[in-house]
Amino acid sequence: MAAANLTSQTLRLPTPTSLSLSSKLPLSSFSLPLPSHRRRSLVVFVSADAKPTVLVAEKLGEAGLTLLKDFANVDCSYNLSPEELCTKISLCDALVVRSGTKVSREVFESSGGRLKVVGRAGVGIDNVDLAAATEHGCLVVNAPTANTVAAAEHGIALLASMARNVAQADASIKAGKWLRNKYVGVSLVGKTLAVLGFGKVGTEVARRAKGLGMNVIAHDPYAPADRARAIGVELVSFDDAIATADFISLHMPLTPATSKMLNDETFAKMKKGVRIVNVARGGVIDEDALVRALDSGIVAQAALDVFTVEPPPKDSKLVLHELVTATPHLGASTMEAQEGVAIEIAEAVVGALKGELAATAVNAPMVPSEVLTELKPFVVLAEKLGRLAVQLVAGGSGVKSVKVTYASARAPDDLDTRLLRAMITKGLIEPISSVFVNLVNADFTAKQRGIRITEERVILDGSPENPLEFIQVQIANVESRFASAISDSGDVTVEGRVKDGVPHLTKVGSFEVDVSLEGSIILCSQVDQPGMIGKVGSILGEENVNVSFMSVGRIAPRKQAVMAIGVDEQPRKESLKRIGDIPAIEEFVFLKL
Repeated sequence: MAAANLTSQTLRLPTPTSLSLSSKLPLSSFSLPLPSHRRRSLVVFVSADAKPTVLVAEKLGEAGLTLLKDFANVDCSYNLSPEELCTKISLCDALVVRSGTKVSREVFESSGGRLKVVGRAGVGIDNVDLAAATEHGCLVVNAPTANTVAAAEHGIALLASMARNVAQADASIKAGKWLRNKYVGVSLVGKTLAVLGFGKVGTEVARRAKGLGMNVIAHDPYAPADRARAIGVELVSFDDAIATADFISLHMPLTPATSKMLNDETFAKMKKGVRIVNVARGGVIDEDALVRALDSGIVAQAALDVFTVEPPPKDSKLVLHELVTATPHLGASTMEAQEGVAIEIAEAVVGALKGELAATAVNAPMVPSEVLTELKPFVVLAEKLGRLAVQLVAGGSGVKSVKVTYASARAPDDLDTRLLRAMITKGLIEPISSVFVNLVNADFTAKQRGIRITEERVILDGSPENPLEFIQVQIANVESRFASAISDSGDVTVEGRVKDGVPHLTKVGSFEVDVSLEGSIILCSQVDQPGMIGKVGSILGEENVNVSFMSVGRIAPRKQAVMAIGVDEQPRKESLKRIGDIPAIEEFVFLKL
């Protein structure tokens, strides 16, 4: 994967000014530049000279404990009650937990400011109060990569055992039966496997499936096509993936966009007799719809390691279904993975205590309140521009090159754009990923995904009272779901401003618009003619969809135009189709904010 180049330059200056935030920047010297009349250093935390104390509240692999003990005093105290944890924490600089310990606001308050880092030995951080951690200046780190191979291997194990009815045949023979004819399976060789979610685990599953002689396709709106091609995998659209696959393996995070992604509608588009494996998150499948698909024969079999509710109810129709192979969330449960998680989290905790920014941090360091107050509307604008831009990219293109332009009357030293860049990165990545993006890990996250982000300053004449005039985000070398979003430079382009404290979208492609970035947006490319606003507004009104803003940008009267419509609710697909059926409308897209 190509390394990301995070660069910054200012127009009309002789030398580019780099604002890249190194993942190894010492926390003891981390500060945000402020204007001279209120300049001060923002210190996230400073490592003490004395040997720190680390409380390990749940069992951790020996290799991880050894790393911790080489650097710190380690207190292994398991099965602590909430009261006991709050009592102990005031004597500790770091806390290491798994999923069984709740690190609540009371824990951070009881630490008296001494707790500097919480290490979660695993991926999920649901048991840690991130807001309280950030408020108390405590870094939270996790271990997201050590279980990659284990999860991929379990996916392949479920794939093969499902195809050959291993679990059912085992239960049958142990019940004293000998039913060879009942448990005839299917071969994997020559079959098409669709990997939905081509991240670390999905990639490893694809490698192993290729070794089994399978034809592998993948869908991931974010994965670069060249990385897929390197291992012989073709990136396709979601509909193409589910329509052609003999087997489907799920590896996407659970986000609002992926919740119940497999449902009655998507099952109906699948090849009859498809087989499904899920070692990702239970919520990506509508479990009731899966039962119906199994009963109808659309889905021949399913192998599931994860469920919407864990453990699932004892009377779960899905778990008890004879065509389902189920395991109790064993994806990361190998001796090697557990040891790897222990090492990964120990290294992250030790690095944080040394004053380094942890690459796996999931919360942000504290930022001066005056900076946050001033930049708050622009922070919101930055994230929403990122979200809009990535949704305008056609699936399979792969985002690699992003250019961010800031227009301001301020001198470069009086405008730190790292927080804005982090929020643009957040907007680009979070809608299609489970990673938490913030000021701590934004540059690392972009680099990890092979994204090259460049920053450019346009210096304006006028008063520097307002920190920014506009922000523009451009994504190069991609196809767009909405052709009018391609500007004259050939890039997907969106631009926004803050008006009266509210973020506004002011440009799409080469078209000037003006719509408040609240709710969601419908973009329509049309031939400019009378009555268009009324026609679209009438359709939305009939569907009880409230329109907050409507704006039309055009090249010239009666020529090409783009209509931007802000809506408070998501219209039904039928409503959007009616808009698309209006003769003068050439294309449209619905964008969630």
